[in-house]
Amino acid sequence: MSSRPSTTSQTLRFGQVVIGPPGSGKTTYCQGMQQVLAHLGRKVVVVNMDPANDRLPYTCGVDISELVTLDDVMEGLELGPNGGLLYCMEYLEANLDWLEKKLEQHRDCYVLFDCPGQVELYTHQNSVKNIFSRLAEWNFRLAAVHLVDSHYCADPAKFISVLCTSLSTMLHVELPHVNVLSKMDLIEQYGKLAFNLDFYTEVTDLTYLLDHLATDPFFKKFHRLNKKLVEIVQDYSLVSFVPLHVEDKEGMARVLRTVDKANGYCFGDLEERNLQAMMSAAVGADFQFSSTLGLHERYVETNDKTVEDEMMDL
Repeated sequence: MSSRPSTTSQTLRFGQVVIGPPGSGKTTYCQGMQQVLAHLGRKVVVVNMDPANDRLPYTCGVDISELVTLDDVMEGLELGPNGGLLYCMEYLEANLDWLEKKLEQHRDCYVLFDCPGQVELYTHQNSVKNIFSRLAEWNFRLAAVHLVDSHYCADPAKFISVLCTSLSTMLHVELPHVNVLSKMDLIEQYGKLAFNLDFYTEVTDLTYLLDHLATDPFFKKFHRLNKKLVEIVQDYSLVSFVPLHVEDKEGMARVLRTVDKANGYCFGDLEERNLQAMMSAAVGADFQFSSTLGLHERYVETNDKTVEDEMMDL
C-alpha cells in the first residue's frame, strides 16, 4: 500500500469559504475581512478560487489562475461561461495536490477562500463540495460565509427565492454556515422594506410575507406554491441572516464573531485587545469604516447591549 503525506495529525487550521451569487460582494468582503483580521493580529492569507476573477483588489496568497483560467477553458474546449466554470472546478478537484502544496506554504495563516459565484456549484454540482471535504481532511476547520445581496428583501417573491437557495446551499455544502445580507448601505435604493429588518434576518414567521404577496394579482395565483416553499424553509428552521455593510466596523466584527463560533476559532488575549481598539477607531486610511446606525434605527429596534459588551460574553 502506497503512503501519502497526511496533515490530519497536524495543528488545526481555520478559515472561511466565501460563497454567494455573482455580484453579492464576495471579493470586497474578502478584502475587508483580510484587513480586519490583519489589524487584529491574526495572520491571514486569501486564496482566489475563482478562475474568472482576474482583478483582485486584495493581496492574494494562492491564485487558481496559476492552474487554470476560465478564458483558456472557454477557448480551448469551446464552452460557455457556465460550462467552463464547472469544468474549472472539476479540474481543480482532479489536481488538489497542487492546492495542497500551495496551502502548505501558509500553514500558520487563517485562510479566506474567495470562491466563484455560480449558484449551481453549491446546490447541484459536487466538485466544490468535494474540495471542501478534502480541506477538512487536511485539518482545516472551515465555515461557509454565504453572501446574499440585501436588495432582495425589498421584493417578497425574490426573498422567498433567496431563502430556498440559501437552504439548498446549506444542505448541499455541509459546512457550518453563516448567511450574510450584504450591501446593507444600498438597501434603501430599492424601496422601503415592508417589515422591520429583524423579520428578514431572523426568518421566523413567514406567513406575513405570504399575506404581503397575496396583494399582488400576479403572485396571488401562486399562493399555494409559495406557501409550500415557505413551509419547507420554516420546517428546516436553519436559515437566518447577519446584516452587513462591509465598511461598517461593528458589522464586520459581528460577522467575524459569528464565523468564529461556527468554525470553532477562539480569540486570544491579543486579538481581544485589538478588537476593542478597532471598535473605537477606524482601521486605517486605506479602509475607513462608516456607521450604518441610522439604517438600523429605522428598521430594527436597537439593543442596549453594545458590541463591546457582547464580546465580553464570549
